[in-house]
Amino acid sequence: MSTTQSAGADTLRHAPHRGLGLVLIAAAQFVVIMDTSIIGVALSDIARDVGFTSESLSWVFNAYVVAFGGLLLLGGRLSDLLGARRVFTIGWAVLLLGSLAAGAAGDAWVEIAARAVQGAGAALIAPAALSLLMALFGGTPQLPRAFAVYGAAAPIGGTAGVFLGGVLTEYIGWPWVFYITVPIAVVILALTPMAFPAGARSSGRVDLTGAFTGTAGLALTVYGIVRAPEAGWVSVEAIGALAAGLLLLGLFVARQTRAAQPLLRLGMLRLPNLAGANIAQLLLGAAWIPMWFFLNLYLQKSLGASAFAAGAALVPMTVLIVIGMTLVSPRLASTLTTRTMVVSGFALLGAGVAWLAFAPEDGVYVLHVLPASLVAASGMALAFVPSLSTAIASAPPDEAGVASGLVNTSYQIGSAVGLAVLTAVSAGASTSAADGYSAAFLGAAAIAAAGLLTALFTLRARRG
Repeated sequence: MSTTQSAGADTLRHAPHRGLGLVLIAAAQFVVIMDTSIIGVALSDIARDVGFTSESLSWVFNAYVVAFGGLLLLGGRLSDLLGARRVFTIGWAVLLLGSLAAGAAGDAWVEIAARAVQGAGAALIAPAALSLLMALFGGTPQLPRAFAVYGAAAPIGGTAGVFLGGVLTEYIGWPWVFYITVPIAVVILALTPMAFPAGARSSGRVDLTGAFTGTAGLALTVYGIVRAPEAGWVSVEAIGALAAGLLLLGLFVARQTRAAQPLLRLGMLRLPNLAGANIAQLLLGAAWIPMWFFLNLYLQKSLGASAFAAGAALVPMTVLIVIGMTLVSPRLASTLTTRTMVVSGFALLGAGVAWLAFAPEDGVYVLHVLPASLVAASGMALAFVPSLSTAIASAPPDEAGVASGLVNTSYQIGSAVGLAVLTAVSAGASTSAADGYSAAFLGAAAIAAAGLLTALFTLRARRG
């Protein structure tokens, strides 16, 4: 790490408002996850008022995910070069503008473009937030608790999105599922200069060729995966997008081996635990997000719960995750190794999701959903924080932004790929909705089992 960067990190660690900084960092994680879940209940109203077809409506969700996942590495690199606070601020400004445009959209293409702008803002915010967290708490005894607070913000944001989406759509109107982000962004932009010193810029430049091939490759690959269940896995559209995406990703890798200042230094992946921790995050996203998605469908379609009641049914999971990440996980980290925690977490997650696969179509929530969902949630709480912190801490300090972008990319791409694949599995399992949900849950359990084996053989047994 350069002298300038080291001085900047020391300044952050001695900043007088580290508590406020952690609140803003957690709020960033809360909002970028909330913005993925808050639109679910509002989709039918958006389709009616904006003029979406049934085929194009999914892009209100997908445009955000594609932009978010595709631009995270670039966001991480910019965070290292321009300073995490600057990129954090720019990201919130972009997210604010995208939210205003999404709420005011009167045409489908404007809505989709605005959602992509929101995703671009989130892709700047997320890696910068993790870089700021490391700068504030890295090398201090408070780091495990800071990671726990950050990690717990994600499930809170996902559950809050379901609640807020239903309430805002029913009582105010669907534009407010986007406008709700605006006052949050304004407050965070006002408080950011107080919470974080400006920090120093780093010498270097952005590898624009790498940024284009990597971003476009990830975007096209995600596009092909999320489009395939609807268009068909052997359709020209899906195969063409996947082939183009993989080609561009191949060019990205080739570029990173030759560039003087690459977007992602491939040698990072040989650092102890970094690759294993990123794979763990990818598989956590691929198992957890589909489980949450199909559990919501099961509650509404099979058990007849309203959207609001289904959100309420997910609250116990959220509460357990918050307790597990903020209170239990930091204490266990002092006595258990990272590998033990991640392996145990995957085991519990897989067991809970497999249990859900046997819930009958006319099941009872307290018997067939609640206990299984709590087992799965305890696994997520146990595995998420140590794998996330290991992925960041394994990188050199001057590459914290890239490491943050990489681990965020791993989780988001895992989420998108897992949901797309298990949606196809569910659709092809049977004409019965219950059979489809069961197949999806079993698929998520299999992904968790793959995560267990990966963590067992790739993570070194280190504490904390």
